[in-house]
Amino acid sequence: MNVRTMNMQVSSTVNNSVSAASAIAVLLRDLIDYAGLFPPAVLDMATAVANYDTYLHSEWNWTVGRFIVPSARLREFESAFAGLPNPASGAGSTIWRLSVLLGSDPAADVARICEFNARVSGSHSGRRPVVESVEVKVAGEEEIARLSGMISAELAVHFEIPLSSCAECVAAVAGCGRRAKIRTGGETADKFPTAEGVVEFIRLCAASSVPFKATAGLHHPLRSVHRLTYEADSPSGMMHGFLNLFLVASFLRAGMDAELAVRLLEEQSPDAFKFDGDQLGWRGHWLSHSEVADARRSFAVSFGSCSFTEPIEDLRSLGLL
Repeated sequence: MNVRTMNMQVSSTVNNSVSAASAIAVLLRDLIDYAGLFPPAVLDMATAVANYDTYLHSEWNWTVGRFIVPSARLREFESAFAGLPNPASGAGSTIWRLSVLLGSDPAADVARICEFNARVSGSHSGRRPVVESVEVKVAGEEEIARLSGMISAELAVHFEIPLSSCAECVAAVAGCGRRAKIRTGGETADKFPTAEGVVEFIRLCAASSVPFKATAGLHHPLRSVHRLTYEADSPSGMMHGFLNLFLVASFLRAGMDAELAVRLLEEQSPDAFKFDGDQLGWRGHWLSHSEVADARRSFAVSFGSCSFTEPIEDLRSLGLL
């Protein structure tokens, strides 16, 4: 269904209503992959694992995605995981979904992952970790088919591609039936791609039916200026918002033109966004609940964040949770 513009008045109280909660839930479910091991948080393994366990048992556990861990640290993860307190009696079984970053020896990393999944299968009564996806950075399209061929089809693969060769890389990812990944920020201002670059990446993915995830610089729901690290003397910079980005993905998939999508990605006003039980809107442009749900399910997968509490606290301050 194409994006439609509707003449309708939405109450100023809609963001605090039950229907607004229903609408935002379809956009946020399983959205935040926890990357506490990575900058700027750079937590130790035990703390990151304990945090993730807490988030899985929190009020907002339905927004939690995967735990992100480098392949070289899987043994360390396993040790920290085994050190968690035993789950409460009758708590039921919990699957910890892991996404593993491959390093300089992808073949060895894949073997390590397969061995890990086989070793932990059926262990740890009440909870069990499983690697369900891998992420790997590539320099160009020529690496994609080669690396895809050595990774089991049972694992989802996200190729982090350079925006300088975005079209060729997205085509290569589509050719092997895998997924893409975009880096949307970092610890310095130059690591943040332009709105036009992000929109072009998502547009190409939508045109080729390539699912994608994002990572870095998306701690906050709306585009805004924040410190780039947690250091007291950290410089500040404009950061992309994760609500902006995942609404852009949903709208582009539904037919929005790129110029309008750039304006949406650059939107900074909370009042420009509307949510109710049947639809989500931005400045008079609307998507149905089912359109957003379908985009999230099969296209705009998730984003990695070294903080889970920041996105949740910001959403609560906006009245969206």
